Amino acid sequence: MSGPLDGILVADFSRVLAGPLCTMNLADLGATVVKVERPGSGDDTRSWGPPWSANGTTYFESVNRSKRSVALDLAVPDDLALARELARRADVVVENFKPGTLDRLGLGYDRLSEDNPGIVYCSVTGFGGGAGAGLLGYDFVVQAVGGLMSITGEPDGEPTKAGVALVDVLTGKDATIGVLAALADRARTGRGCRVEVNLLSSLLGSLVNQAQGYLETGRPPGRMGNRHPSIAPYETLRCRDGLLAVACGNDGQFARLAATLGEPGLAADDRFATNAARVAHREELVRALEGRLAHDDSATWQERLTAAGVPAGRVGTVAHGFALAERLGLDPTVAPADGGTPMPRHPVSYSTPLVGPAQAPPALGADDRAVRDWLSAPKPGPLPPAGSG
Repeated sequence: MSGPLDGILVADFSRVLAGPLCTMNLADLGATVVKVERPGSGDDTRSWGPPWSANGTTYFESVNRSKRSVALDLAVPDDLALARELARRADVVVENFKPGTLDRLGLGYDRLSEDNPGIVYCSVTGFGGGAGAGLLGYDFVVQAVGGLMSITGEPDGEPTKAGVALVDVLTGKDATIGVLAALADRARTGRGCRVEVNLLSSLLGSLVNQAQGYLETGRPPGRMGNRHPSIAPYETLRCRDGLLAVACGNDGQFARLAATLGEPGLAADDRFATNAARVAHREELVRALEGRLAHDDSATWQERLTAAGVPAGRVGTVAHGFALAERLGLDPTVAPADGGTPMPRHPVSYSTPLVGPAQAPPALGADDRAVRDWLSAPKPGPLPPAGSG
C-alpha cells in the first residue's frame, strides 16, 4: 500500500529524538527515509540502555522504524560525497547538527538548494541558529531553562522534569508539521524552503494557558502539583485505597459530582457554586470531596462518576494505559511486518488508509551496500527495498 508521501525521499541526518521522531512520522506516511549514521557507533541512542532490545536499545527503536540505515563518515571525502549526493536527490533533509556544521561540509541549505531548488530542509536546534547557536540543546536542560520544570512538581518540592523527553517529542511533532506544510507549498509553487524548529520555541509554544497567563499578568506561574491554576476540582483526590483524577470542566459536571458523592448541596453552596468560587475555596472543597471519597475505593468511584458523566479515572501505570487503549479498541500498538517487538502505532487514524505496514528499526548500516551502490549509479532507478544490504 502506498501512502501520501510515497515517492518522497528523506535524507535523515538527525539523531537522538526530535529529528528521528519527525522522520519516523514521514516514514509512517510512506516516505523513503535514509538514516545517515556514524560508522561504528551510529545514533547516540543505540547505546542508551537499559532497556535493551534484540537490535540494541528500546530508546533507538522507539523513533526509528521503517527507515534504511547507511553508515557514512562525513570526515572521509568519499563518504561525504555520497552524503552530498543523497541530499541532492532528496526531497527532504532533516538535520540536528550544531548550527553551521553542515554548511562547512557543503550540506547546508544554501548550497543544496542551488542544485535542488525544490528541497525542503528542516533544521532542528536547541536554541535557534542565531545567538543561541552555541548552546547545546538537550531536552532536560530546555525543560529547566524554559520554565517547564518550574510549573511541574509539588508546591513545596523541587522543580521536576516530565517523565518523558517531552520537549523533544513536541519539537519532533512541530518539525513534522513544518515539513508537511513546506511540501504542500512546494506542490503549489514548485519552491522548496528551509524549515527551522528549536526546542525552546516548541516548549514555550506548548505552555499555552500558562504562557498566556504570564504574558497577561507578568507573574510567572508556579508549581501546583496535580492541581490546575484555573479550574477546580481538576486534580487528584484521595479515596479509601488511592488517588482518583477528577476533572470538572464546568458547573454541570460539578453538580453531578456532588450528587454522585451524596452531597448535592455542595453545588448550591456559595463557596462552590461557580468555578471561580471553587478555585477561591479550593482547600475547603477538597476536604469536602475527600471526606466522601474516603468511604469507597478509587475503582468504584471511577465507575460511578463515569456513569454520571463526570470525567474521572484512577491513577495508573503505562501498562494500564496500553490495557485501556486495547479495551477501547484503539489498537495502540503495531507489529513490524518483518518481525520484532510491537511498537506504539502512528497516533493518527484516517478514514482512507494512509499508513503502510511498519518495518522494524534498522541495524546500523543494514542498507550500506544497496544505498552506496544506488548513490554511485549515474542513472539510478528506485532505491532498493530496506534491508537489501
